[in-house]
Amino acid sequence: MGLLKGISQKKPKSEAVVQAQEEAPDFEKVNWAKDPGLRKLYFFAVILCFASATTGYDGMFFNSVQNFNSWQEFFNHPKGGELGLLAALYQIGSLISIPMVPYIADNYGRKAPIALGCVIMVAGAVLQGACQNMGMFMGGRALLGFGNSFAQIASPMLLAELCHPQHRARLTTVYNCLWNVGALVVAWLSFGTDFLGNEWSWRIPALGQAIPSLIQLLFIFWVPESPRYLIAKDRHDEALNILGRFHANGNNDHPTVQFEFREIRETIKREMAAKNSSSYLDFLRTPGNKYRFIVLISLGLFSQWSGNAIISNYTSTLYLNAGIESSTARLGLSAGQTGLSLIVSVTLAMQVDKFGRRPIFLASTGGMLMTFVFWTLSAGLYEEHGSPGSNYAMIFFIWLFGFFYAFAWSGLLISYSIEILPYKLRAKGLMIVNLVVQAALTLNNYANPNAFDHFEGHTWKLYLIYTCWIFLELTFVYLFYVETKGPTLEELVKVIDGPDAEVADLDLAQVEQEVKIGHEAEEFEHKRG
Repeated sequence: MGLLKGISQKKPKSEAVVQAQEEAPDFEKVNWAKDPGLRKLYFFAVILCFASATTGYDGMFFNSVQNFNSWQEFFNHPKGGELGLLAALYQIGSLISIPMVPYIADNYGRKAPIALGCVIMVAGAVLQGACQNMGMFMGGRALLGFGNSFAQIASPMLLAELCHPQHRARLTTVYNCLWNVGALVVAWLSFGTDFLGNEWSWRIPALGQAIPSLIQLLFIFWVPESPRYLIAKDRHDEALNILGRFHANGNNDHPTVQFEFREIRETIKREMAAKNSSSYLDFLRTPGNKYRFIVLISLGLFSQWSGNAIISNYTSTLYLNAGIESSTARLGLSAGQTGLSLIVSVTLAMQVDKFGRRPIFLASTGGMLMTFVFWTLSAGLYEEHGSPGSNYAMIFFIWLFGFFYAFAWSGLLISYSIEILPYKLRAKGLMIVNLVVQAALTLNNYANPNAFDHFEGHTWKLYLIYTCWIFLELTFVYLFYVETKGPTLEELVKVIDGPDAEVADLDLAQVEQEVKIGHEAEEFEHKRG
C-alpha cells in the first residue's frame, strides 16, 4: 500500500509535462533518406529490430505447429498442462537469463549481449528443428528463450541510444511492431509447408527460427556502440565520433551533435555523482522511481494479460471453437490477422510524435475493451444457443481485437519503457519489463489450455474474465500514464522527477552560438597563419 500511495502522490503533473515539452530543443530538421550518415545508421537500426521479429516468430510458430497433424502425431497429441508447458518453456528459458542481461549490458556494452543471445538462439532453433523426441524439442524451446532475453533487452536500448533525436520515438516504437513481421513470416511459411503433409511441415518452420538471429549476428559487429555507454565508461572521443559520423556525416562540431554530446555527458555525470552505481533498490528510493517501477510492471502485465496471448498461441483453438475445422483455413486466418496487426502497428508507430503516447494508449485499450464485450457476447450466443452467424461474428471480433491491440501495445511497450527511464536505470528497467512479460506469458501459456478445458463449451466465461480485467487496465492507463512526446531522451526525466531531475541544463541556441564563435575563431587563426 505504501508503494501505491507513493506513486499516486508522485504521478507527474500536467504542468511538468508541458514545461518539459516547451523546453525541448528545436533541432535542425533532417531527412534521413537524403543523409548518408543516417541512411547507414538506420540500416543498422533494421538489424537491431530483428530481435523483435525473433520473438514474434516464436509466438506464432507454436500456434502454427498445433495445426499440423504430423506434429500432433509425432508428440502424441499434447493437451492441457503438457501443451501449456511446451508453450511456456520459451518463457521459462527467458526468465532464467533475464537477470544476467543488465550486468553484461552495463559493463560490456549493448552489443555483447546481442551477439551472445543470437548464438544461443541459433543453437536452440537447430535443436528444436532436428529433435527426435519430446525432450529435445523442449530443450530447444528453453534454449531459444534463454538466448532471446539477451538480444531482446539490449537491442531496443542500443537502438534508442543511437537514433537521431528527431527519429528516436518513431524508430523505437516501430521496433516492437516488428514482432508481427516474425509472426507473419512463420504464419505464411506454415501455410505453405502445410501442403507437404509430413514432418517437414513443422520442421522447416522450426529450423527457420534461426534465420533472424543469423542475420543479426552477421551484422552486429558493424553496428556502432551506444554513445551513452561509451561516455559512462569515459570513452568520450569515441562517443563524439559516433554521434558526429551518423548524425552529421562526420561533422563533430555540428550544433545538434554538440548539444547531444554535452547533454549526455553532463546528465550521466550528474547521475554518477548522485550515486556511483545503480541497484534495483533505487526503484524504491524516490517517489519518481516508485512511479516508474509500477508503470513498468503495468506495461509488462497489460501487454500480455489482455487476451492477446490467446490469439498469438491458441488461435487454432479459437477458430475450432468458432466452427472452422480446416487446418489450412485456420492457418490462413492467422496469417491474415497478423498481417493486419503489422500494418496497423507500424502506421500508428509513425504517428506517435503527432498524436502522443497517452491518446494512443487510451484509444487502444478502450477499443480492446469494447471488442472483448462483443467477442464475449457472440461466443455466448454461439456456444449456448447456436445462434446462426454468431461464430463468424466471433471471428470478426478476434480480428478487431488484434486491430486495437496493435494501436499501442505492439509498439509502445518498449519505447514508452525506455522513455520513462534514466540512463543508470535503463538496463535494469527493461529487465523488469521483460521479466514481467515473460512471467505473465509463462502463466498464460500454462493456464490458458487448462482454462479452455475447464470452460469447454462455455469459453465465453473465460472471455468475460478478460473483459473485466481490460476495464481495470483502461482505468489504470487513464489515471497514471503520462505524455512523453517532445523532450530528448535525457530531458524526459523532468516529466517524472520535476525539479529533482538529474539532467543537464543546456540551451540549444547557446550551444549553436558557441559553435559559431569557435568556427569564427578557427577561420581567423587560419587567415592569420
